[in-house]
Amino acid sequence: MSFIVEPSVEQYAEEHSTPPTDLFDRLAAETRERTTAPQMMVGQLEGHFLAELVRLSRARRVLELGTFTGYSSISMALALPPGGRVISCDVNEETTAIARRYAGEAGVADRIDFRLGPGLETIAKLDGPFDIVFIDADKPNYVNYYEATLPLLADDGVMIVDNTLWSGRVADPAEDDESTRSIRELNDRVRDDPRVENVLLPVRDGMNVIRRRR
Repeated sequence: MSFIVEPSVEQYAEEHSTPPTDLFDRLAAETRERTTAPQMMVGQLEGHFLAELVRLSRARRVLELGTFTGYSSISMALALPPGGRVISCDVNEETTAIARRYAGEAGVADRIDFRLGPGLETIAKLDGPFDIVFIDADKPNYVNYYEATLPLLADDGVMIVDNTLWSGRVADPAEDDESTRSIRELNDRVRDDPRVENVLLPVRDGMNVIRRRR
């Protein structure tokens, strides 16, 4: 599902990118069939983009907030070097069970540590550094997740916050629901934070890519 880009353009991009494996096709189909909000799945382009970030950065430790059915965590785990690890957090037992099953089928069950429970409580028990932090969880807590995970980010690490254009609603002054306000607050916080530098990319629903300032 396209959020920002014209659907025909996104389809063209998908058709001219390395196609997903059968496992990801089946995972996407089951997500659409069994969940009430399948648009939460990162999908082909974003999943591949995250995997390439893992490869290019040679990341060994990844923290993900928002497992859903596992498309992103499995994509990143497949790109890890030997001994690499993804910690993936969510509160939904049913969707995490789907993620566990497909991770096993993909051969990366030993690379993903699925954690069930409120994100902020899980983060409080973790030690850094993490080479990549991917935030794709409940929007009202975006600023809290950012502040909680930034101290855990490696000096040369990358944080990616998903859905930061929110189908364009963040740019529409007439939109004033809680999630839209929370994402605007996060984008403003990141832009004005002297600790980091960032680029907000119009990939699918917006990806805010953040690095520590050097």
